[in-house]
Formats: sequence, structure tokens, C-alpha cells
Amino acid sequence: MLENLFASRVKPDEKSRLVGLFPETHYLDNISFGGGAPEEKLFPVEELKEAYQVAVKRQGAHAFQYHDIRGPEYLRQFLVERAKTLVGIPEVTDDEIMLTAGGQQGIELVAKLLLNKGDAMAVEAPTYVGALAAFDTFEPTYFNVSMEDDGADLTQFELLLKAHPEIKLFYTVPDFHNPTGITMSVAKRKRLVELANKYDFIILEDTPYRDLRYVGKSLPSVKSFDTEGRVIFLSSFSKILTPAFRLGWLVADPVVVQALTKLKLTEDLEVPYLPSATIEYYLQNNDLDEHIQSLRALYQTKMEAMMAAIDRYLPGIKVSHPEGGFFLWLELDQGIDTTKLLWENAVPEQHLVYVPSESFYAHRDRKNGMRINFTGPTYEQIDDGVKRLSKMLVENSRQKEIFVKAI
Repeated sequence: MLENLFASRVKPDEKSRLVGLFPETHYLDNISFGGGAPEEKLFPVEELKEAYQVAVKRQGAHAFQYHDIRGPEYLRQFLVERAKTLVGIPEVTDDEIMLTAGGQQGIELVAKLLLNKGDAMAVEAPTYVGALAAFDTFEPTYFNVSMEDDGADLTQFELLLKAHPEIKLFYTVPDFHNPTGITMSVAKRKRLVELANKYDFIILEDTPYRDLRYVGKSLPSVKSFDTEGRVIFLSSFSKILTPAFRLGWLVADPVVVQALTKLKLTEDLEVPYLPSATIEYYLQNNDLDEHIQSLRALYQTKMEAMMAAIDRYLPGIKVSHPEGGFFLWLELDQGIDTTKLLWENAVPEQHLVYVPSESFYAHRDRKNGMRINFTGPTYEQIDDGVKRLSKMLVENSRQKEIFVKAI
């Protein structure tokens, strides 16, 4: 069998964590609360079309040639200034900025840089499924840090660090956490950096939703408290402009950026010119923050619509109350397996997609939760989808004689 020749990290018999994001369905009335999809009607289509045409016109045939691994100069300078003003990293320089093929490549490159097989790393429990999928490839030893209402439980984390000083990487989503929607407090952001300095590890701060706050005031980034170059700040244009161009960016110590750039060269040789130049021209001629404001206005109403539907159809259920981002997190009775429900009930019977909690835990050992997205579906789909979810949970609890307190 050809599989016998695969590297051990491939694990062909193990289902990918990402499979639940986009299940194949052919139902005309399908409703997806699965992947983190932006609202398509707010894509600045005409502006991006013009920017793309200008990018080609500027370079002519050379637009289709190989280009610099560092990416367009104006775009880099734009990100330097954005890191200073909106992220709160006052002294960032061009040498600390790196462009990536979406935030996902940034995660994968950091994993490749730091993790040998068996190396110890800590993750929030639960955490972003795409990050776990990237880390899985490098076969680390995972340690879980539980989530509290104001972010990761750092008291528990310090006990882990004392018991396992070999931990070398901590992955966190501090702003509107994926999947729970929780935002890490300022006090915990400061303390997390102190722990990194004390116990000698790297923090990967993943913040694709940072600009999408609907309630309250923006908090300083974890990176803004960095004193020893231990924090890698990662963001993306996917959620605030378009995911199609796969353009992310990070801020890190110049030594880290150099090492990551060397790894990126082996993967794709360059920052693709046309996507990055298109975004560069768009930024030169349009107000990105004005566009983000329109996203906030719509997404806030969609989040409120989903919360209202949950109150209507699932009164009393345990659900997160995020101040921004893309997702709500539901926790059900311990007797319910949401992975099994997805494939046996939600998709074939209710024509409904969500992401089960199993995918968000490093050891796949928590099965009674789910992440649901409110930015992609329409208002009608939000209401109908929550109604279908309620129907499924009530029917399933009766069939299996499981008492679901929230229903």
C-alpha cells in the first residue's frame, strides 16, 4: 500500500480536524453555521476589481513574474503604521513585519520553526481548530490550559509550567477567542508576558478578529507588553477585507522574522505579487477603517439576531456572549456527542452545519459543545437554523433519554 511510504505525521487513517468546517451537502435548503465566512455582500468588489487591474497595469507582463519574498513596500509600511497605532506596538520597524499566505500559513511557519516531534506546547482548551491541525503535523506533546470568562486560566498554566518547564510555545487567541468568543483581560495579557519571560517560552498571539469589536473598547495587544521579543503577533486581511487573496501578516523580533522568512522561501518562494499588490493599491485609495466600520455595524446586528434566536428557541442553554468576532459557543449536557449529532442528525435530517467541540480540543476529548457562526448566514437562515438546532437537540434527547436542562 502506498500509505506505507507516507511520513508518520500524515496519519491517513485519522480524520482531519478541519473536516467539520465544510461538510459536503447537496441540500437546497442547507444552512451553514460552520466555517468563519464573512458576509459576501460587503466585499468591496468594484474597488478590489479596480485595484487588481491597476496592479497588472503598473507592472505589465512583469506582474506575472516571480517577485520579492518581502512583498510590496507600501503595504509593509502600512502595516508598520497599523501596528503602531491600532495594535499598540509603538516601536515596530519594517524588519519586524512579515507577510504570509493568510494567517494559517503564519501558524504553520511558527510551528515549523519551533516544534520538533514530541516538543511540549500549551494551547487553550478549546482553541482554533485550524491551529491544532497545523500543530498536529509536527507531532507535539500538548498541554491544555482551561478557559475562564476573562481568558486562559493563567494560575493553572503556571502550575503546568512549573511541572513541565520544557513547554516552549503557547498559542492564544486573545481577542474574541475562536471558538468561545472570550476576550482576554488586560491583566492576563500582562501576566502572560511575565510568564513567558520567567519560564522561557514563545507566545503566538493570533488575532484575525481584533478589528471586529462590536461592544466596549479595544484592549492593548499581548505583543504591546512584550519586553524580550517573545510574542509573535499574527493577523490577516481575510476577515476584514477578503479571504480570497490569502494575505496575512505578523509582527515579531527581527531574528524570528528572518528565520520564518527562510522557512517561507522553501514553501512558496515569494509573497504572490497580484494579491498583495491589489491590496496595496486598495489601501492607497480607500479607507480600510471605514470599510471595517460597515462590517462592525452589520455583524453586530447579526450577532444580536442569533442571540435572540437562541433565547427564543433554546432558552437557558449555556452560550457565550462575545463582544466581537464571528462565533458563539454552545455547551450542552455531558451526555450529548455533537460530532455524532452532526453526521447522523444535523446534516442529513436538519440540513444544518456547525463545528462540533471535539475538533477544538487538542486531545479530542470534549464532545458536548459546538461553535456556530453568525456572520455568513442571512438573518432568515440564522433564525431558521437555530430553530432546526433546537428541534434536533430536543428530539435527540428524547430518543436517548438524556435530560437536556437547557431545552
